[in-house]
Amino acid sequence: MKYLILGSNSFAGSCIVNQCLTEENDVIGISRSEQPHDSLLAYANHPNLKRFNFFPLDINNHFDEIRNIISQYKPNYIIDCAGQGMVAESWKAPEQWYQTNIVAKVKLHNFLRHCDFLDRYIRISTPEVYGDSTESVSENHKLNPSTPYAVSHAAIDMSLLSFYRQYQFPVILTRYANFYGPCQQLYRIVPRTIIYILMNKRLPLHGGGKTKRAFIYGEDVANSINSIIKKGKTGETYHFSSGNVISIADLVRLICEMMKAEFSSLVEVSADRPGKDTLYDMDTQKAKNELNWSPKINLSKGVEKSIDWIRTNIDLIKTFPLEYIHKP
Repeated sequence: MKYLILGSNSFAGSCIVNQCLTEENDVIGISRSEQPHDSLLAYANHPNLKRFNFFPLDINNHFDEIRNIISQYKPNYIIDCAGQGMVAESWKAPEQWYQTNIVAKVKLHNFLRHCDFLDRYIRISTPEVYGDSTESVSENHKLNPSTPYAVSHAAIDMSLLSFYRQYQFPVILTRYANFYGPCQQLYRIVPRTIIYILMNKRLPLHGGGKTKRAFIYGEDVANSINSIIKKGKTGETYHFSSGNVISIADLVRLICEMMKAEFSSLVEVSADRPGKDTLYDMDTQKAKNELNWSPKINLSKGVEKSIDWIRTNIDLIKTFPLEYIHKP
């Protein structure tokens, strides 16, 4: 089978490419960013890497090139991990998030609806579209986004469902808990905490880390794609999560315990980010029942694997930027 991974060198995209290569599929990757260092790519040393072709293209600036690649390659499956990320930053220039995550995507979907070779378009979305909640939410929960980032994701999800109803566009919507695992971007909370412990740096904890999130390990994300393709129904939405929520402060405490570090010496409380929701907790029963999917790696095991990866590569990691660098 032929796969196209949009956002292929994002963390989730990288894990999905790795899984596709393991299954000996042919894979095209498109991302607007150049390839990062091999240590930040899950598939960098894969024995089937010759079956992967990468194109550094921006959906806003290189639409014609992307369209031509798709027309020539004729992928059976498109996995869409691409988009303007970062929640807090979306308040600074919301039009950039709307342009990339909505306008450019709708243009792509309007082209793809004419492509008879496309069997499935799997959209990687986020629980941010539900906004703040006080309990676990199902796939039928109302959308109530709190930030420009979340608004952009809710809007493109709704647009895709309208394409499904009008054109039978073969979309399956998926919403994932917070990603983590080896090769993740270093500014994310799990690798950032590990690195700051090893470097004896103080870790800013937004709002004291009171917000609660669920997490999902990179390999579990990749494995879910198989379940979606084999058993997922077009026009449907599925949740994927470890199933357990934890406050960010308790997550940092867990990492401190595993690394024998003092939580009080590590963290410093900083102001919370605007529009930050207090809880994301998604019910995954539908994925378990219909797709026969369940996570294989629990949080403690996944954090242990992340610690091992960073310890092994710490001298190299110290040479990389540790903060998010915005790219319009």
